[in-house]
Parts: sequence; C-alpha cells; structure tokens
Amino acid sequence: MAISRKTFTALAAGLTLACLTTAPALAQTVTQPTLEKIKASGKAVLGVRETSPPMAYALGANEKYVGYHVELCERVLKEIAPDAKLEYMAVTAQNTLPLVQNGTLDIGCGPTTNNTARQQQVAFAVTTYVSEVRMAVRKDSDLKSINQLAGRTIAASTGTTAVQLLRKQERVLGGAPIKTVLGKDHHESFLLLESGRADAFVLDDNLLAGMIANSKDPSAYRIVGEPLGAEPIALLFRKDDPTFKAAVDGVLTKLMQSGEMEKIYTKWFVNPIPPKNMSLNLPLGTTLRQLFATPNDKPLETYQQ
Repeated sequence: MAISRKTFTALAAGLTLACLTTAPALAQTVTQPTLEKIKASGKAVLGVRETSPPMAYALGANEKYVGYHVELCERVLKEIAPDAKLEYMAVTAQNTLPLVQNGTLDIGCGPTTNNTARQQQVAFAVTTYVSEVRMAVRKDSDLKSINQLAGRTIAASTGTTAVQLLRKQERVLGGAPIKTVLGKDHHESFLLLESGRADAFVLDDNLLAGMIANSKDPSAYRIVGEPLGAEPIALLFRKDDPTFKAAVDGVLTKLMQSGEMEKIYTKWFVNPIPPKNMSLNLPLGTTLRQLFATPNDKPLETYQQ
C-alpha cells in the first residue's frame, strides 16, 4: 500500500521526540548494511523537505517531491538499488539526523550542511552544492550589510547553521544584540519576513532564491549583504556503512565526471523550475565547478581556514 506524504509527515513528527532522546543508542543497534536492508524490504526511504526549493520540495496536492537533491538521490538509488521502490518521507532540518541514525531513513536528500559535529553522527556523500549564507529582506528595507544586524530582528529556521552564524556575527558586532526568531521550517521563517515580524531572513542563498521565486510577489524581496559563510551541502546516510557511502559516491562522481551533474545543476538553478516556472539565475560557480572536477567530502570547517 502506498504511503502518503501526510502519513509520512505524521510518522516523522511522532518519531522525532523519541529519536532526539534515544538516537545514539538506537543507531548502535542498526547493524544491517543499508543495501542489504533495501534489498530485503524492497524499498528505499528518502528523507525530503517540503519547502526547500530548489533542493527538495513538494509540488501541490499530488504529493510529488522534486528538486536538485531529490533528483540526485533518485539517480543514485536507481543505479545502486534498481529494483527498490522509492518512498519519500517529509522531514525537517531538526529531525533529519536522528532519523538517519536510527535507520528510519536510508538517505537524506535535503539541503544539509556537512560539518565536523554532524560527521560524528552521520556520514556525508561528496559535496554536491556550496551555498553562501546571506539574508533576504523586503525591497523597502534599509538593510544592506551584515554589519547592520545589531538590534534587528532576524528570522532563521530551527536546526540550521544560520543560527550559529548569527550568534557569531553578534559577537563580532558587539553592541545591541541580534534578536533571532525561529521558524519551524523555511516556510514559517519566510512568513516572519513577509509579515514584517522579522527584518531579514538568513539562509542559504539558493534556498532564499527559491523561497522568493515561489512567493506571492517575488519583486517584493531582495537578497543582500556579504555572505555570513560558505557551506558544503551533501546527501547523508548512516556513518557505519562504508559500502553504501562508496556506492553513493561512485554514482555521484560518475555524474560529475561525465558532465551530467552540471546539466542537472543547470536544470534546477538556471532554467525555470516549477511550480511557477521561474528561474533562480544561479549559474554554476567556480568553487562548485572545481568540486565537480575533484570531488571530496570535506566539512564546513575546511572552508573557514
């Protein structure tokens, strides 16, 4: 029986509390290799996001999930587990890691930053996107620089690295503190900006561009300011399964070396994308082009050296 997005969302929500408190212990009991687990069950469970365009998002009532990372997950699994049925579970930035750790998810397909702290909990594939964390503002805002954030109310999404970056910027600026208001997901965070309850929304540039493109009035917002940081984004899975990591990395590396990865990138970041058929106009940058030529899974901290 097919399981709906709503059912999966409810399951994820119900499991979250238990996962957050017991995930380390549970993760130690998941010993069956992922590929064997997929073969035995006949299915692979993909962790996706509902509101993170262009990386992973839902399209309307038909409950179809699409996006750059969703397509990469599908490409990988169709090659390494061609007979498996693909099932999609809607997750958040907050519960993705525990659901990967305890084996609920076989692979995470959202926009997750690879950093050393997270590497203690899960494994990451080779980097498939490098984001710049910036801020979206309303077009009539006087905010133009991250050096103007002192005393402002800034929206961020629970579980994202933007929260830590804002705290770091607060220490740099001194003076009046930055008031951070948290949305449970990117949609809620964007609503804080849209409604005027926040002066800016801080997130990865590609996700901000996607949220703006799909908003009621894309012309009402701008992405401004210097980057708060550059972050490697990657697919993720259990850290105790080197065979699965090698298989995933092998497919991704082949896509990069053949030039197919750049075509997939262009499809989601340059060409018009659903549901409004608008372009994000984010052409492939130098850093990511170099990573496609020489793939690696280095964490965030190496980008800060």
